Amino acid sequence: MSLSPLIWVLHGPNLNRLGSREPEIYGATTLDQINESLLNRAKALGVRLDCFQTNHEGAMIERIHHAPEQRVAFMLINPAAFTHTSVAIRDAIASVAIPFVEIHISNVHRREPFRHHSYFSDLAEAVICGLGPTGYLAALDFAAQKIGIPRG
Repeated sequence: MSLSPLIWVLHGPNLNRLGSREPEIYGATTLDQINESLLNRAKALGVRLDCFQTNHEGAMIERIHHAPEQRVAFMLINPAAFTHTSVAIRDAIASVAIPFVEIHISNVHRREPFRHHSYFSDLAEAVICGLGPTGYLAALDFAAQKIGIPRG
């Protein structure tokens, strides 16, 4: 019996504060609510999903390094502030060669100029920004399609 494909969701710094952090930008939805909706969608799609959040660059890198041994088929990553600062996480992602979608809750292109540059976008299969929490579900649907999960 083979296991269903595994997709990882990686949440970067300060996303644990969703729901209370700058609701005018990020909305009122909490990270737990986002993860719950993703887990429900994953179950309906027939994929396994593992969600991880960290405020620490090294923890994110270590997690990514373990993806091949865990047989991760696809990753969804909201690097948050690491998007604009972390060559180290970019290198970790490049080193594992696992396809991923870069996700941002807000439209980073309507925000401060420093947020317009991403160290990840050119490696990503797709980039989703500005859709709020719905962007995560769109990314999961896309990932499932890319790994060959038939639409229901």
